[in-house]
Amino acid sequence: MAESSLSVKQENGTPEGKKMIVLKGISKSYDGEKVLSGIDLYIRDGEFITFLGPSGCGKTTTLRIIGGFETADEGEVYFDGREISDVPPYKRPINTVFQKYALFPHLNVYENIAFPLRLKKVPEEDIQTRVAEMLKMVALVGFENKSVSTLSGGQQQRVAIARVLISHPKVLLLDEPLGALDLKLRKDMQNELKSIQQSIGITFIYVTHDQEEALSMSDTIVVMADGEIQQIGTPTDIYNEPKNAFVCRLYRRE
Repeated sequence: MAESSLSVKQENGTPEGKKMIVLKGISKSYDGEKVLSGIDLYIRDGEFITFLGPSGCGKTTTLRIIGGFETADEGEVYFDGREISDVPPYKRPINTVFQKYALFPHLNVYENIAFPLRLKKVPEEDIQTRVAEMLKMVALVGFENKSVSTLSGGQQQRVAIARVLISHPKVLLLDEPLGALDLKLRKDMQNELKSIQQSIGITFIYVTHDQEEALSMSDTIVVMADGEIQQIGTPTDIYNEPKNAFVCRLYRRE
């Protein structure tokens, strides 16, 4: 059984934080093939945690179980001390940014960001205030009336992030959101995402197969392979003290 991210943090002298999400004994199979095997993990409030590993290792399935898009065959999911294993996605205080941003092409930037509040019938004055806050946060002030189809990939991603953050989720899930961007833009967006996470202080759970991306952005990295957690720790600890040959090869390409 792998250590939780919190216990790893405590060993390294980082102050203990509140357990926001707890996974206990999570297992999942598709068509008789096990993709997750007894995952035990907890994630702290305000943490930027990354699930890192090759395709098929179970990282996206874990993310989808946290978001409620998949149901575990075995185990429980807890949020802020309450079991949410059977709670549907729309009732969880969790939002998701996917690699495909799913913006509405017929709506401008302002209306794309405002859309979740309009669904909740939030008063127009409050919508204006909150959209303005989001535009400032993602550096898109002045883009309100632009069509999203005219934006660059990085700008579209910032619109997608603003749209999910405007509902004030406690946790943001990001499933390889930079995968469609070119190298320079991807590096720029890594810095922007980390800056946004630090400024708002909510939990980010990030999925990637890119080691450099995980190293540069994360407070904690969960290395996964074959449906199991191989190691949990800070980027420095995992790089300098790999627990097994898989983690060593992952970073050092030996």
